[in-house]
Amino acid sequence: MAEETTPESKVKTGEKPKAKAKAEKVKEPTIEELPFAEFVGKHYVPALAKALQAKGIGDLDLKFEQSQVQGRWFNGLRSFTIYFTNQDINAQKAFSCADGGLKPSTIEPFLIDERKATLDLLVFGVVQRLNAQKWLMAN
Repeated sequence: MAEETTPESKVKTGEKPKAKAKAEKVKEPTIEELPFAEFVGKHYVPALAKALQAKGIGDLDLKFEQSQVQGRWFNGLRSFTIYFTNQDINAQKAFSCADGGLKPSTIEPFLIDERKATLDLLVFGVVQRLNAQKWLMAN
């Protein structure tokens, strides 16, 4: 009669089963891969505030709500809004600004040529756009 073999019987006495290959390292998500609200609320808004304050805006009121980042300063007379069309920083975005406490008259595409949005790029885009309005430092 043939001897029955089981997986356990194939291991020779005194041998340890081979350990699995090194466990796969779990890659931490980048800041941009965090959930949308967490990225914008905890990283983008503070980074944008810091960048604008470095450009001389002292009375900045910056808030994030309903997929929009809104900024006001100069006693509320200057404002801008960044619109995220989806809760995804790589989706379409728009920008508007207004002076004199008025409502914005134009909403324009924002960072449309960029394939992948990063924290630095999103901050730079706003600073560049506000500088084009001649609202930051004398040009």
